[in-house]
Amino acid sequence: MYYCPIQIELHDKAAIKLREDILNKIEETSATSLIIDVSAISIVDSFLGRLLGDTAKMANFMGTDTVLVGLRKEVVITMIQLGLVLTNIHTSMNLEDGLLLIDKLKKDKSIGN
Repeated sequence: MYYCPIQIELHDKAAIKLREDILNKIEETSATSLIIDVSAISIVDSFLGRLLGDTAKMANFMGTDTVLVGLRKEVVITMIQLGLVLTNIHTSMNLEDGLLLIDKLKKDKSIGN
């Protein structure tokens, strides 16, 4: 599992670098799970929202489940108002719930095999 806490508001270049770093780390570690913690982010624009969705989609292609944790109420409202639809991504209220979800996803996959 790879845990990626985002501790600062991201401008476009930093967000693109973050996506590259996440995908490189997944490749290096063969991580089957990714948790992106956005609890420190108070603003999500359409670019960052799409980038998070695209990162999850790319991770999925690499065999990695993505869980987004720590979404603030105002961020969720903004994402809905922007019409952002995040596919290939799961959400949890906090890191603890995200870890439980990762365990559930792993169990579900093992049952399906």
